[in-house]
Amino acid sequence: MKLEVIVLAAGKGTRMRSDKPKVLHRLAGRPLLSHVLDTAASLGADRLHVVVGHGAGQVREHYAGRPISWVEQREQLGTGHAVLQALPEVDDDATVLVLYGDVPLLSADTLRPLVAAASDTMALLTAEVAEPAGYGRIVRGAAGEFRAVVEERDASAEDRAIHEINSGVLAAPAALLKEYLPRVGNDNSQGEYYLPEALSLHVASGATVATSLAATELEILGVNDRLQLAEVERAYQQGLARQLLLDGVQLADPARIDIRGSLRCGRDVFIDIDAVFEGEVTLGDNVTIGPNCVLIDTQVGDGATVHAMSHLQEAEVGGHCNVGPYARLRPGTALADGARVGNFVETKKARVGAGSKINHLSYIGDCEMGGGVNIGAGTITCNYDGANKHLTAIGDGVFVGSNSTLVAPVEISAGGFVAAGSTVTKGVGEDELAVARGRQRNIQGWTRPQKQED
Repeated sequence: MKLEVIVLAAGKGTRMRSDKPKVLHRLAGRPLLSHVLDTAASLGADRLHVVVGHGAGQVREHYAGRPISWVEQREQLGTGHAVLQALPEVDDDATVLVLYGDVPLLSADTLRPLVAAASDTMALLTAEVAEPAGYGRIVRGAAGEFRAVVEERDASAEDRAIHEINSGVLAAPAALLKEYLPRVGNDNSQGEYYLPEALSLHVASGATVATSLAATELEILGVNDRLQLAEVERAYQQGLARQLLLDGVQLADPARIDIRGSLRCGRDVFIDIDAVFEGEVTLGDNVTIGPNCVLIDTQVGDGATVHAMSHLQEAEVGGHCNVGPYARLRPGTALADGARVGNFVETKKARVGAGSKINHLSYIGDCEMGGGVNIGAGTITCNYDGANKHLTAIGDGVFVGSNSTLVAPVEISAGGFVAAGSTVTKGVGEDELAVARGRQRNIQGWTRPQKQED
């Protein structure tokens, strides 16, 4: 049967105290809504409908180009009203799954039985929670059959003692929703049109409502304020950390890692505390990541070590390289096997050959460097003339002395040697020594300046 998913994302999120629509706040580096849309896609949804309201333009713009049917709920009159706005776009013969843009942890495995149960009746996802306050309660009959959802504001003392709650996630044949939702009233304390009222109408017709229980309470957690966002973030990260541990990755502290994208690890990887991974990151076998490192869209080869406080973005690190501590590899950096980039070194669009060393206090940008090169402390490539960037080419086996300035465009051929403190403005041939600094003079009889008395 055809599956169409309606995602409710119209809420203002007042308690977030933000100008940004709630569903665009980020969980693990991606908007809350993205997690929900990805789950829907993994279920094989034939169509995605997103109901927007507050900040509709921002939400649409963020997902421009994605195949989404957008529906605007101009007045927020409840979940039943929101779904009703999308139903005209839904095929009569489809199964409809209703999700929420601020409930990001639901898994496809939890939702599949719910969708299957809704092939010919209405089905509701419920959860057993320790603290049910604030949730609608599931009221069952003597035989355990579903009778109704009672909202917290309308619940009796007996109802409030129930620990099975309504997650809000519902699946049903589109034809049934189109029959019942126009009949849902708003005779409640909030004056809203509640989606679960359609379930009560279904029961009143003599039909049975199927229920499916969420695997964990965490899955149905919604985000209404920044405290809840932080709680959901930690729960999500703990799940990722647990999977890394089961996959054989050693974490110094599973509670102190942040993955904001995808992290793929080889065998015998060690990750120290407070490391952050964003975008697509790949770590080869026997890689060590030191504390407080940030890796963004970066690949690290087998046996490499990234020492503490290093920041790598869109970089390629070869096997058995050493990076840091306190190194910054900017986009376009590629280190061949065995290269070393040490403390307080910054690279940008630099290809560093096998076994080359830039050990400390240097900037290497727009550079093609061969193998076996030694770059002394304080060396910089002057790649920018105020208008354009230029290339510095450094051949195999070159030695650049400390505090040298290489003014691009310039080439230092294989075996070249640059004396410390030189400003190199023209090419250096193979095995040549370049000395480009002022001649030292020692003045005899010089008198040190004296401080003048007031």
